Amino acid sequence: MGYRRAEEILPAEIIEIIQRYVDGENIYIPKKAGNRRQWGSGTSIRQELLHRNRNIYADWQQGAGCAELAGRYFLSEKSIQRIVKDMKCEMQ
Repeated sequence: MGYRRAEEILPAEIIEIIQRYVDGENIYIPKKAGNRRQWGSGTSIRQELLHRNRNIYADWQQGAGCAELAGRYFLSEKSIQRIVKDMKCEMQ
């Protein structure tokens, strides 16, 4: 995310109003609700995580324990338990 100078894009009146609340500080202005994209929509991370989670579930079904899977996939045992639980629900 890049920064833009307020003087280049906002009218002076608006800058003066903003300065009443945050004089010289950085602020984040979120996108409008209709312009927001879902997490991971710009990359393949969602598909990669789904593939990983399916592999974890398959390994768990074949008898691997949570501690073993946590070490194999570099996750906490709680994360493995959550993934197994979520995948059980998805597979039904």
